[in-house]
Amino acid sequence: MSAMRGTISAMSELPADDVLVAGLRAGEETVFALLLDAWSGGMLRLARAFVSTPDSAAEVVQDAWLAVIEGVEKFEGRSSLKTWVYRILVNTAKRRRDRESRSIPWSSLTPDEEGPALDPARFQGPGEPYPGHWRELPTPWPSPEQSTLAAESMAQIANAVGRLPERQRVVIVLRDVEGHTAEEVCSILGISAGNQRVLLHRARVFVRDELAQFYAAEGRVAP
Repeated sequence: MSAMRGTISAMSELPADDVLVAGLRAGEETVFALLLDAWSGGMLRLARAFVSTPDSAAEVVQDAWLAVIEGVEKFEGRSSLKTWVYRILVNTAKRRRDRESRSIPWSSLTPDEEGPALDPARFQGPGEPYPGHWRELPTPWPSPEQSTLAAESMAQIANAVGRLPERQRVVIVLRDVEGHTAEEVCSILGISAGNQRVLLHRARVFVRDELAQFYAAEGRVAP
């Protein structure tokens, strides 16, 4: 899934966090504009993983930035500024999601409750030569080393990500689309390292399998 990062434009390096925080606290518009340009796109993609429409996601991002400005005096530097901003975004998105519809609270779910990512029958059992391995290898898909993916592959990936359970969807967006580290994701979402690994694994397996099935149905392999 790291190949998805190739579709996101690399951004110029921002000043150090202490410089950015000082600028925000001083009300410097240039600093705020710099952060808007650098992070708003990723924040919008993450918000979209929680709420039902693009317009709602845009409002979440706007509300999150307002909360950042209002709360920057309380920023203590225990995490990076970006992690802190994304944590505010997630909390804002959760509140918006809960207003839009009744849903199961994030804290009440565990990865095990979301069920297996794939049918266990597709893997070899304990009494077979290679327990846990594929019975039949899935159709190949684009390797992470490729700089870009075909448009049709990206469309299938986006569709598969959109059908993931919320927790898996949010984790894979943060890790494989936005490029956050595992530690950053745990901090942003308030989950354990083990949960982050399980959620990411389930999401990646599901997306990979969906793409493999798409190409198999087309009678060809991925480019």
